[in-house]
Amino acid sequence: MKEYFEGVKLYGNDFSLDEIKNWYEEETEGYADLGSKDKKSYSYGYHMVNDIHGFNKLKNQSFENVLGFGSAWGYEFEPIIDKIKRITIIEPSDNLVNNKIGNLSPYYVKPVINGILTFDDNTFDLITCFGTLHHIPNVSVVLSELIRVLKPNGYLLLREPIISMGDWRKPRMGLTRNERGIPVSFFENEFAKYSLGVVSKGYCFTMTSLLQRNIGFLFNKPIYSYKTYVLLDKYISRLLKHNVKYHATKKINRISPQSIFYVLKKIK
Repeated sequence: MKEYFEGVKLYGNDFSLDEIKNWYEEETEGYADLGSKDKKSYSYGYHMVNDIHGFNKLKNQSFENVLGFGSAWGYEFEPIIDKIKRITIIEPSDNLVNNKIGNLSPYYVKPVINGILTFDDNTFDLITCFGTLHHIPNVSVVLSELIRVLKPNGYLLLREPIISMGDWRKPRMGLTRNERGIPVSFFENEFAKYSLGVVSKGYCFTMTSLLQRNIGFLFNKPIYSYKTYVLLDKYISRLLKHNVKYHATKKINRISPQSIFYVLKKIK
């Protein structure tokens, strides 16, 4: 396990199909069961993060065909819904399905366990993948598929944790059974295999969980819902990005960005 905790290899990425199937079954309703399936009480808090790190890099473009990978109710699309004509959402949970996002009716598709997407090459001109890949074992396969179905000059927006999130062999409060972060080096090595341009690469969420636990009661919404905080966090995270250690055992290494946000453009 040493090479996994050191971030040399990504745990689960080389699993057999039977191991992937078992992981999939454990994760299918994992996020929903943590409390997210109550639509009436659920509030999506990442609009400001997505806007500052992602959507504002797209220069007010409109999109014919959009894919949300693991987008659940699809709330992430609300800020740009008037610029989208069609939305497809890949979502395993039966509890996180939405009939309407703005004026659009999204089309929902269940993921295939082996990671292969049931779409033609060059289908979508925008794909979002926010906090989904770290719930999946065979990330290399899924990334290759997302890039395959992305149109040339299309955009892939990707936000994921880049730390281990603790020892995934043990139960962890507030986390699903199998989720673990993805090392930045893994992403960089994978992206190098394809004709991709990195439009933006932003680090984020430096000590955000700690701050939310200790001072969150002072605010009406999560602290990362506020523009001032997201901009400050973006600046601090950039300064501390070199302090990222995938599986931190010392407190000093935990003073670092916990996530990364990529805006990628497919060249051809």
